[in-house]
Amino acid sequence: MTAPESNSAVVTAALKRPNELSDSNSSQSNKRLKTEEESETQSTNTEASSTTKGLFALEADAAEDKGSRHTMEDTWVVLPDATSDSSGNLRCAHFAIYDGHGGRLAAAYAQKHLHKSVLSAGLPRELLDVKTAKKAILNGFRKTDEALLQESAAGGWQDGATAVCVWVLGQTVFVANIGDAKAVVARSPAADSSQSGSDRSNPLKAIVLTREHKAIYPQERARIQKAGGSVGSNGRLQGRLQVSRAFGDRQFKKVGVIAIPDVHSFDLTERDHFMILGCDGLWGVFGPSDAVDFVHKLLKEGLPVTAVSRRLVREAVRERLCKDNCTAIIVVFRQP
Repeated sequence: MTAPESNSAVVTAALKRPNELSDSNSSQSNKRLKTEEESETQSTNTEASSTTKGLFALEADAAEDKGSRHTMEDTWVVLPDATSDSSGNLRCAHFAIYDGHGGRLAAAYAQKHLHKSVLSAGLPRELLDVKTAKKAILNGFRKTDEALLQESAAGGWQDGATAVCVWVLGQTVFVANIGDAKAVVARSPAADSSQSGSDRSNPLKAIVLTREHKAIYPQERARIQKAGGSVGSNGRLQGRLQVSRAFGDRQFKKVGVIAIPDVHSFDLTERDHFMILGCDGLWGVFGPSDAVDFVHKLLKEGLPVTAVSRRLVREAVRERLCKDNCTAIIVVFRQP
């Protein structure tokens, strides 16, 4: 067996737009690599501006590493201020990680089209309506998957992608996921308005906001079997696919794979410090509480979000030996 390819350097985001990296060793990626010194000292420039008084400001960044894999199949989106894209006055921010399997095409397609599909499906742009927002997210996922399946059929490819997506509308956070990517919020056990940002009261609780969709889980298995599929002794659908919900995966759609997300919402309060979005590679070596403690410690030390996201991924790959692609997004909530 040949030795695995050496780990690539961690890549940090060009901010306020989706990433367009295809492989961490590509020339494009190399142009955007930051040295360790730069990443630790350069402050991030992602604070969302808002004319609405009293809104929490958002600061966010992403980092990725392909681990020992030969290719990078994750994609992500960091849009701390997408208000101009939503053509309305309601503050809109969007963050997402798409974890591809079988290739990168499905992840890249969802990265490019999902947010636009959710907007066109009626995401509120003036006054917040939680019911309407959730309906728009569900419809956006459906439209994106339908279009992706047509594209993959025409192109003869069968890639799939899991997803964890966040929209922040005003002071309300919406989280939607399919597959095994997760979102976690770091929250104080009790309100403490005397402190702000990463210096607010300790300890923090790690609240998992997503539900994993794996073929081996009873509810998912039942749906798969009803559709005529099977779950093998290895816990995989048709003996091959571990997740039961994903974009694409055209060959598995008839046997129970769906792209219907779980959607959860909550209102931001002074108890909410930051969120961590991660693909399954990150969560394979980090527990939710462990990740929250790791990030909180670095934020308290005054490191910018750019450096914190980079260190989190570096810790996962280089120290905890994550072999999979690893991508993380950190979103910090700053009190007004």
